[in-house]
Amino acid sequence: MADRGRATCLLGPTASGKSRLAMQLAERFPVEIVSVDSGQVYRGMDIGTAKPSASERAAVPHHLIDIVDPTESYSAGRFRADAIAAVADILARGKVPLLVGGTMLYYRSLVQGMDELPAADPAIRAGLDAEAASKGWPALHEELARVDPGTAARLSPNDSQRIQRALEVYRATGTPISVLHTAPRAVLPFDLKAYALVPADRAALHRRIAQRFDAMLAAGLVAEVEALRGRYSLHAALPSMRCVGYRQVWEHLEGAYDRKALREKGIIATRQLAKRQLTWLRSLPDLELLDPEAPDVAERLAGSL
Repeated sequence: MADRGRATCLLGPTASGKSRLAMQLAERFPVEIVSVDSGQVYRGMDIGTAKPSASERAAVPHHLIDIVDPTESYSAGRFRADAIAAVADILARGKVPLLVGGTMLYYRSLVQGMDELPAADPAIRAGLDAEAASKGWPALHEELARVDPGTAARLSPNDSQRIQRALEVYRATGTPISVLHTAPRAVLPFDLKAYALVPADRAALHRRIAQRFDAMLAAGLVAEVEALRGRYSLHAALPSMRCVGYRQVWEHLEGAYDRKALREKGIIATRQLAKRQLTWLRSLPDLELLDPEAPDVAERLAGSL
């Protein structure tokens, strides 16, 4: 049987040290990194997505970064196709593909394929938008928790995009979206070994989250969003501007709260994101869990490359 080639995937919550470990491995192996990050696909969104620096990208090739404008949408299905193509290209050149990121929906779409879900229904979406304008997205999140508790548990009460889609599917079909997520495991054209960084010390993770958000503010996150607003025709409902950090800066620029509240809300939102990511990780099969602070974590990852 012909060698299918092999890729390694490193998942984890935000601020768990994924990128640092990936760059360490790239010093020892001919690694090329494939981003599994729904924010890093957007051009110009550098600071708030912790995008690798120009020097890091010069030292180690990165894929699926800066591939769409922030006015565009980028789906999990498109990610799957793009990631498979990127891995195939890396393998064909004799390099080592390492997929790195924290967008668990992207990872699930890669290994399981895309579910057969109904197409968007403009009438249902308009109705949900009207309800949200009247009652707020947390109220619709409560409705979702009644009809699909599993999906609701993974979503923030303000994750309007995913709450809307889950309720849209339920109202269109009468079946929770979690039940429809039953597609058979997809067959990848290469072997994939996946690891997940799961910090044992949650308080330490929270400290790193606060430190990183402070560093983003100091690096000019607010100015970055101002520049994006001047360069593109953006609005708050775009997926790019719903990214954690960008949503809070947008609201700050709209006068919803001051700089101090921006910091507090950004840190809280990032902690909530990390909690959701960890929930995803515990639900995904075939992951080897690693403590990022373990002294042998790099060696255990190196063993799969």
